[in-house]
Amino acid sequence: MLEELVGSTWHRFITKRAEIHYPEAIVHLDDVRYTTGIFFRALGGEGGLRVENATDSDVHARRTILQRIAGVGDKTQYAWRDEETLRLPESIALFPSKQLNSNLYLWLTALSVVTVKEGDWISRNQQRTLKTLAIWPGLQSTYQALLNAHIAQRPEPKSLSEREAKQEQIIRSALVDSSAKYQLEYAKKPPQPVPLWLHPSPPEEELFTSKPVQDPDQAETSEAKKDQKKQQSRKQGNRTDMPEGNDGLMSFRLESLWSWGEYSKVDRTSTDDDDDDVMQTADDMDNITIAQDSETTASKIKLDLDLPANQYDDIVLGEGIPIDEWDYKKQRFQKDHCRIIPMISRHVDPIDLPLKLKSQARRIRRQFEMLRPQRHWVSRQTEGAELDLENYINFLADRKHGHVNSDTPVYRDLRNETRDLSCLLLADLSLSTDAHISNTSRVIDVIRDSLYLFSEALSVSGDRFALHGFSSRNRNHIRFYNIKGFDDSYNNDVRGHIDAIRPGYYTRMGTAIRHATQLLEQETSSQKLLLILTDGKPNDLDKYEGRYGIEDTRQAILEAEKKGLQPFCVTIDEKAEDYLPYLFGKNAYMLIKNAQQLPAKLPQLYLRLTR
Repeated sequence: MLEELVGSTWHRFITKRAEIHYPEAIVHLDDVRYTTGIFFRALGGEGGLRVENATDSDVHARRTILQRIAGVGDKTQYAWRDEETLRLPESIALFPSKQLNSNLYLWLTALSVVTVKEGDWISRNQQRTLKTLAIWPGLQSTYQALLNAHIAQRPEPKSLSEREAKQEQIIRSALVDSSAKYQLEYAKKPPQPVPLWLHPSPPEEELFTSKPVQDPDQAETSEAKKDQKKQQSRKQGNRTDMPEGNDGLMSFRLESLWSWGEYSKVDRTSTDDDDDDVMQTADDMDNITIAQDSETTASKIKLDLDLPANQYDDIVLGEGIPIDEWDYKKQRFQKDHCRIIPMISRHVDPIDLPLKLKSQARRIRRQFEMLRPQRHWVSRQTEGAELDLENYINFLADRKHGHVNSDTPVYRDLRNETRDLSCLLLADLSLSTDAHISNTSRVIDVIRDSLYLFSEALSVSGDRFALHGFSSRNRNHIRFYNIKGFDDSYNNDVRGHIDAIRPGYYTRMGTAIRHATQLLEQETSSQKLLLILTDGKPNDLDKYEGRYGIEDTRQAILEAEKKGLQPFCVTIDEKAEDYLPYLFGKNAYMLIKNAQQLPAKLPQLYLRLTR
C-alpha cells in the first residue's frame, strides 16, 4: 500500500510539472460536438460528415527532461478530415482560457472546410489559413488571439540547437505571415506540433474503410457482422501483409520489454473464446496493425445472423422488387441495385389487444373520436337542402327597406366533414431492436406496443393507414414486412401480425423508404404522411455502413418530399441528433429519450402532425 501511495503521488507530481496544459480550462469534444457540426455545415462543409475524435499521433520533437521522466509529450492529436468524418482532438487544454480552447475547435473546423492545392505541410496550412480568413474575415480576431497565445507557448529559438532554432523560426514566421513561402531544413529533431494547423500527414482512408474480401451479396460466403463495442478513443492504425499462419514464434529480450515496442510479422491464431475480450485488448494498445485475409472467425455469431431454413422462415410474396440506390461519390443512381423482398410472418394467430394496453387504448380512442367524420349543417349557402331561417329573415328585412341582393345566401346544407389523409408507418425491425431497455422489456416490445396503440387510435379516427416493417442482410435481401395494408381492416388478424414481428438483421433505410414511398404515392389522399420509426442509423453488411448509407437515405427522403409526401422520423437513438437533422431537417424528426414512453407519445405526435 505504501509503495502504491508513493508511486501514485510521484506520478501526479512529475506529470503535473512536465505537462504544459491547463486542466481547469479543458474543453472536451463531446461538449462542443453539436456546435462544431452546425458551424462546419454553416460554413459550407458537407452535411454528411460526422464529427469524431482524432487519433493519437507520435511526436518526435525534442522533449524536456521532465517530460522524458514522466513519459509525456510524445503524443498529440491533430485535426483532419476524410470523406466520412471530420476528426478533432478529443479534448483541448492548451490555453489557460476556456474560451480560447473552445475557439480553437471552431478555428480547426473552419480550416477543414476549405480545400487547397497540393504542397508540403507548411504551405498547405498557410493556404488554408489565407483562404479561411479571406472568406470569413470575422474569424481574424479569433485567429489572432489563438496565434498570440500559441506563439507565447512555443520554445524560444535561442534555447535550441542551430538547425532546430532555424526550424522553429521558420514555423513562427509561417504562422505570422501566411502569404510568404517557407521550407523546413533538416534537423536532428523535428519542430514542435502546431495545434493551429491540420494534420501534417493524415492517415490513409483505407485504414478506416476496409473492403471485404468476400462478396456480401452471397449468403453462403458472406461474413456476419460482429457485435460491436464502442471504443473510448480512436487508435492509430497501420496496414501490413497477412502473416503466415504456421508461424507462432515471438522473440524479444526481456530487458527491452518496457523500453520500446516493435512489430513482428507473426500470426496470432484466431479463436472464438468467450473470455477473450478483444475490445479491451484494443483499448490497451496505442497503435494497431491490421492485415486482411479471407478467413472467417466467430462462426457461431454468423450462424445467428444467417437466414433460417425455408420451412421456418417467413413467407415470401413474389420474386422481389428492384430498387435504385444513390451513390454519393458518383452523384448518380445505381439502377436496380437493391431488391425488396415483400414478406408476411409465417406463424400468425389472431389475438385480442393485450390486456396491459386496454386501459391506455380506451383513453387514446376517446381522444381520437373527435377526428371521426361527422355530418353537420353549413349555413349561408346559395344552394342547399333547406332554408336558413335566420338568414332568410334578414333577407326579408333588407328587402322591406329597399336593400335587395339577389345573391343573398339563404340556404343551409348537410355535409360530411372528412379528413383526406393517408399515413404509412414504417418500423425498423433490425437486430438492434433485440436490445433490452429494462429488466422486462426490449426495444422490439416497445415498437410492438406502439403499433398496437397507433392502430387503435387511427382505426377510430377513420384515417387510412398502413403498417410495414423492414430489415436487411445485404443489397439483394431487404425484407419488407406487410403488417397491414391501406385497404385492410384493423382487426384481430392484424393484431396477430403485429404480435409476430421479431428482430431481423440490418437497416438499409434508403431502400425501404423508396418502396414505402411507392406504396404511399398510390394513395389518392391530399395529405400523405410517411412516419418512420427507428432505433439507429442506416447500416448494412456492405458499404452501406457510414456516409454512403446516410447519403442514400437522405436522397430517398428528398425524393419522397418531391412527390408530395411528408416524411417524419421518430427515434429512440440517443445519438440521433448527430445525423437526423441532416437526413430529415430540424423540424421533421423527434427524439424520445425514454423508449418506454414511445407507445403513448406516438399517437400524440400523429395528432400534432395532422391537425
